[in-house]
Amino acid sequence: MAGKKYKILVVEDDVDLQTLLRSILQKDYEVIIADNGLEALKAIESGPHPDLIIADIMMPILDGLTMVDAIKKHKETKSIPVIFLTAKSTPKDVIDGISAGAKYYITKPFRIDDLLNKVKKILV
Repeated sequence: MAGKKYKILVVEDDVDLQTLLRSILQKDYEVIIADNGLEALKAIESGPHPDLIIADIMMPILDGLTMVDAIKKHKETKSIPVIFLTAKSTPKDVIDGISAGAKYYITKPFRIDDLLNKVKKILV
């Protein structure tokens, strides 16, 4: 990938999944990891802002829906695209995630190529 290396903030409390996501994304992107929504908000505040956020919904301290709601309320951060990557898979969960502002909603277990394709659609 020539030129700018896009920055992706991964917000996930599962260490094994953090490791997997970092390994598949860091070839093409700068990856920052946050263990929960509060850590993610602090990382975004300290800047520079990520180009994309991949977030779980069910996390300790601050969940993904609440985190995205906070991001979407500020004009400096509301345009940051979000992909929810979560085990919450009912139709209501998907609607809630998209309504919160997610560009894509991917349920676990997920296909790596599906995630990478969605990341590319957003960033390229």
